[in-house]
Amino acid sequence: MARRRKRGKKKLIIFLILLIAGFGTYAYFHQKDLEKLMNNVKTVKKAKPKLKIVDPDSDTRPIAVMINNHRQARINHSGLQDAYIVYEAIVEGGLTRMMALYKDKKTDRIGSVRSSRHYFLDYAMENDAIYVHFGWSPQAQSDIKKYDINNINGLTDGNTFWRDTSLGVSKEHTAFTSIEKIKATAKEKGYRMKTDKDLLLNYKIKPVSLAKKQGAIQANNVVLPYSSYSKTSYTYDAEAKVYKRYVNDEAHIDKPTGNQYTAKNIIIVKVDNNSIDSYGRQDIDNVGDGEGYYITNGYAVPITWSKGSRSEQTVYKYENGEEIEVNDGNTFIQLQPEHQVTTIN
Repeated sequence: MARRRKRGKKKLIIFLILLIAGFGTYAYFHQKDLEKLMNNVKTVKKAKPKLKIVDPDSDTRPIAVMINNHRQARINHSGLQDAYIVYEAIVEGGLTRMMALYKDKKTDRIGSVRSSRHYFLDYAMENDAIYVHFGWSPQAQSDIKKYDINNINGLTDGNTFWRDTSLGVSKEHTAFTSIEKIKATAKEKGYRMKTDKDLLLNYKIKPVSLAKKQGAIQANNVVLPYSSYSKTSYTYDAEAKVYKRYVNDEAHIDKPTGNQYTAKNIIIVKVDNNSIDSYGRQDIDNVGDGEGYYITNGYAVPITWSKGSRSEQTVYKYENGEEIEVNDGNTFIQLQPEHQVTTIN
């Protein structure tokens, strides 16, 4: 019995020696494979989350598209949720018009597209965007030439657009385009497709909370009158952490998907406006400085804005002078007439 135990122990010791020797031999000849494996593990551990709304390392030039906001057009709005920034401003007749900014998107239906107004050019320039429109006011036509703005116009670049005559609305509300068509026309025209300009806003991956910022108030409902005819409003969805968008108390819907448009960030810019011709076309005082609000995740804070020239980027700051940081998501910039009262509660 004792001999068998001794033999068993001896065999076990020999087996362990051979096992260790075998592993050592494998490790010696496969050291590089092991090192590669360990490096891969380290890489996975070091991988950091990335922004979803835009790629800060991308040098793709943005595209700015003028969006018709007449009611006949609005009920057929398409593709606005893909825009990382949307500007809204007053135009003649108490209506508003929007300009949607796209970057690294493949949106296949955007619109309906409408004509240019000259102050929207300021925001195309500050984002170094290729500017897309269908027609223009006399002031915009003059300024596009004056500032040599890379533009695509439905009056002369018809292949970039199509008319959806199935909508049952007036013809001026039926022009649509796509990112693919815009890029094809831009390349044909020899426009620069890359940019070296920084993004307008300071995006943060970690959630930005305004709750403890100076002047912070709860913002579950935001009401922005533009005129007696046009009102934009938002309601906070605490579960999804976004603001649902409404126009004249009606849900603002994306026609292709049937989904209500939402905003992660809302920036309100208070600007003075006045009529400049017999048609009631507007001008806005958006160069200089002024006040407004930044709204996200259920809170609003007062901010200041400053813009040194028509082409310079607008800078938005908290009351303490620090530049604002925005949450990872889309932003609606509301250029609201100064005399209109903003309601936030």
